[in-house]
Amino acid sequence: MKASDYIVEYLLKKNITDVFGYPGGMVTHLMDSFSKSPIRAHVTYHEQGAAFAACGYAQETGKVGVAYATSGPGATNLITGICNAYFDSIPTLFITGQVNTFESKGDLGVRQRGFQETDIVSIVKPVTKYAVRITDADKLRYHLDEAFHIASEGRKGPVLLDIPMNIFRAEVDPDALEGFVPSEDRSGTSFDELKAALAASSRPVLLAGSGIKSAGAVELLNKVASKLNIPVITTMLAIDTVRNSYGFIGAYGSRTANFIAAKSDLVISLGARLDVRQIGARREQFAPGARIVRVEIDKDELSLKAHDDEIQVNADVKDVLDAMLDAKTKDLELWNMICGKIRDELAFIDDRLPNRFVHNISKVIPEGSVITTDVGQNQIWVAQSFGVKKDQRIFFSGGHGAMGYSLPAAIGCALASGKEVYSFQGDGGIQMNIQELQTVARENIPVKIILFNNSALGMIRHFQEMYFDNNYVQTVPEGGYTVPDFEAVAGAYKIPYKCVTSPEDIDDGLFDVPGPQFIEVKITEPTYVFPKLEFGKPNQDQEPLLDREEYDFIMTLDEGNIKETLQS
Repeated sequence: MKASDYIVEYLLKKNITDVFGYPGGMVTHLMDSFSKSPIRAHVTYHEQGAAFAACGYAQETGKVGVAYATSGPGATNLITGICNAYFDSIPTLFITGQVNTFESKGDLGVRQRGFQETDIVSIVKPVTKYAVRITDADKLRYHLDEAFHIASEGRKGPVLLDIPMNIFRAEVDPDALEGFVPSEDRSGTSFDELKAALAASSRPVLLAGSGIKSAGAVELLNKVASKLNIPVITTMLAIDTVRNSYGFIGAYGSRTANFIAAKSDLVISLGARLDVRQIGARREQFAPGARIVRVEIDKDELSLKAHDDEIQVNADVKDVLDAMLDAKTKDLELWNMICGKIRDELAFIDDRLPNRFVHNISKVIPEGSVITTDVGQNQIWVAQSFGVKKDQRIFFSGGHGAMGYSLPAAIGCALASGKEVYSFQGDGGIQMNIQELQTVARENIPVKIILFNNSALGMIRHFQEMYFDNNYVQTVPEGGYTVPDFEAVAGAYKIPYKCVTSPEDIDDGLFDVPGPQFIEVKITEPTYVFPKLEFGKPNQDQEPLLDREEYDFIMTLDEGNIKETLQS
């Protein structure tokens, strides 16, 4: 059979239902093969859109997301999505076309021999788990097997196969193709030190990271937290993992979560990188009185320590949680009372207009829904104020922080799940991949676009206010940044449009149109993200600063005075 037909048949056997790409000369054989297959190949209007859609498909299903593009600019346009998959551990396969092997420059010193010839493999090797050019059609199965294995094993991530056009059209004998057999890792990990630390702790806290979602361990995490009665805080990417968490930690995180971490004596970090945004620039200030247990499947992440004396567990978080089910703990009733009192003390302190918009919108988004956010203020407002309901899933562009992620990722999520997907945007981010509105319109994909329009690049505008004497260059209309008439834009794509100007306008009828919708939330006042951590300060001392008496009161809450405090 033709090699491109074999590739499509291989993907079908892997239960891939949808792939995303953009036409180009070097992938015409692959496109033709998809057209004869049950797999739905969705054309996007930019290769970056295809890459993000593949990310969304993978995040929603847990399967490998697939995107394809032609050689040269098609391949390089995938790179932002490849980086997104790499930094957020998303299993994805990117297939790029390449010029025929007989017109490749090979070892010649010329920059390029074939039209659109580009060495995409060398370019993406630092941001993929596996990248290879296939120059022998008989090695096709081997490389597909290895790519799928590597994308999904350990810490998941992107892989890339670069395939010349003459390899796509070559004839192969499927029964004669050599496969890849992964080596078995029989090494075990002891969790005794973790269990001992937990048994000795009076103020333990579980810190859930996005590795919980990658491992498929959300229900197991909730079971452990409930059984052991341990408070849970999260990272921003994991706000949808725990039904009763105290919020997410970090620079823009929940004051409650940051105070709880600061007052704990043991932080068990489960699949979280503990980067600067999460624990601050001065790592010793994070949970200063606590022992830290780092559970991390990627051994390299453990080379950057949070505390010098941390306990490091290089293992799958699912195995660790399984082992924790029979762990012993002290009576944690008073510690839980302290955590609850902290939350009560800090309720509504940072309640602002955009946060109220998000909170009210979240009330009318049903259980079981999928939500995506873009990057910027809209992302933080969702993380801070979205009231997560049962079985809802929220996806971000985390480590790479790529504007333009939300809309195409929502497309991938919707096509994977068949559900309505609620895609939060900023007026800046949506314009990065605004062309994908045509993908939504063409296929009538049920994506509900929620656009926060403040006519500004709000995060950078705030930065300019703080550090550049209000010189709003390139971030607001008077500085050279403008936005289009979004009602007219929605009309051009024939997507039903609504405008909301007050949180009180939001009711059960907001999403009353089946299929795609475009909801514009107009905000005319300058917008900010608070609480916000000043560089170098401990996480719990965010701006605007708490009254010092309130701050000291929370920091001195302990098992000796909590009952008296609650009674008074």
